[in-house]
Amino acid sequence: MPAKTHKRRLKQTLFFGAFVLVLSYLTYVQNYGNPPHLFWDENYHVASAQKYMSGTFFMEPHPPLGKLLIAAGEELLQKNEINDQFIGTNYGRKLPADFSFEGYRLFPTLLGWLTAPLLFIVFLLITKNPLLSTLLTFPYIFDNAQIVHSRGAMLDSTMIFFAVALILLFILLLRCKDRPKTFSLLALLFGAFFGLIMATKALGLIMILLVPALFIRLLPNWNKIFRFSLYAFLGFIFCYVSAWQIHFSIATTLEPTLENDGYFQASEEYKSIIDAGQTSVPAAFFIQWRDSIKFLNHYSKGVPELNLCKPVENGSAWFMWPIGARTISYRWETSDSEKYRYLYIVPNPAGWWAGIVAVILAIGLLAASVFLPLRQGLKNPYLLLVFVGMYLSYMIAISRLDRVMYLYHYFLPLIFSYILIGLVFEEIKTVGKKKVTRYGQIIGLLLFSVLIFGAYEWFRPLTYYEPITNEQFERRNWVRLWDMHCVGCERNSVLVNTKKD
Repeated sequence: MPAKTHKRRLKQTLFFGAFVLVLSYLTYVQNYGNPPHLFWDENYHVASAQKYMSGTFFMEPHPPLGKLLIAAGEELLQKNEINDQFIGTNYGRKLPADFSFEGYRLFPTLLGWLTAPLLFIVFLLITKNPLLSTLLTFPYIFDNAQIVHSRGAMLDSTMIFFAVALILLFILLLRCKDRPKTFSLLALLFGAFFGLIMATKALGLIMILLVPALFIRLLPNWNKIFRFSLYAFLGFIFCYVSAWQIHFSIATTLEPTLENDGYFQASEEYKSIIDAGQTSVPAAFFIQWRDSIKFLNHYSKGVPELNLCKPVENGSAWFMWPIGARTISYRWETSDSEKYRYLYIVPNPAGWWAGIVAVILAIGLLAASVFLPLRQGLKNPYLLLVFVGMYLSYMIAISRLDRVMYLYHYFLPLIFSYILIGLVFEEIKTVGKKKVTRYGQIIGLLLFSVLIFGAYEWFRPLTYYEPITNEQFERRNWVRLWDMHCVGCERNSVLVNTKKD
């Protein structure tokens, strides 16, 4: 590539990258302290964060990193003079009128925001076109559901940020497998980010499928496989163990009002470690980690199954997720009983539905490449196969779970479907008898982006807690399977009848 062309391409990349950064800041970060109230799992996670800040011992159904970051945000910003309202409970309820959420929500919001530029880089590696890459990030930048969830003190945006970073590293590893030093560094980072995922949320385990996917491309070079395994293992162990060790070292003081006099489900060995003040001793790590994992299983047994007949059920079946069902009302309030503010996890239908269409088209392209003679081979058949496999594997695994699951548990495969949108777009060479040029691709993506932005604006009041009337709410109830319902309105589920005879 000539120097002038390279310089121009670099300027374009920096310009569009900055544009993505600013645009996603406006959707994900701006005024993230609103609403100034607890919603959804913030009741649990703010309570856990306060235990970290006070050094109170506790056990939780999730690994520690996400909650450590929630606590770190409050420690960093120091927005509240008092942060001990919930150390004696696992579920926070009442807060002072002047309580600020800006610290607690800081890192989930920032990581939700910074996922957008990471996706931009992923698409840049796929398309090699900064403008196309920018437009392909629009489904994420303007996804109303992920915006709402990421702006709360919760765990999913943290996990997704690490997962997208892992996807980026996977693609770079495929491209740098013949550069030993770069390959080794990328392998170390790959292991580190996988460790961060597993230290945040167990659902991220699906990302381990990228390891065999990489091994297949490295075969038959066993030396490269060994080098990757060694460096990735070192990165994983350092980050995963460090997160747990920080948790054990901080949460040391017993609070008698909590479960089992503050010991939760700790074994006798673990209790002895706590009583002796040796939780930070490396030799005690395994016992503490073992009991913490056991508590996760203990908690999971108490989670109820999905019951769509319950009038207050917010859970949904996995097969409903691709169309955005069922939506969840996180909270609402009104000052005059005429207009209501809602915080609703509702999808951007343009992006979500394009995602499932991309999954179906990707399966079709892969099948056609095997069973039908194509004039031109696929540009990225392996990446298509990997992300279709990741998507289907996640959905199959989730379908095997008995416990209730929620719409936001679809966010990770949704990211896979967004990547498939870009991959499928790269494979479209003709429409009818007309050849699709780069200019045609740009026009198509521009039209798609307009649809995404229009849907985002339409559902904006439910995303940013803006007042609307019941009539305005009902105009946004596009799909009956979404099961959206305004205050005082009947639920309109088409699957079950929640009314009592």
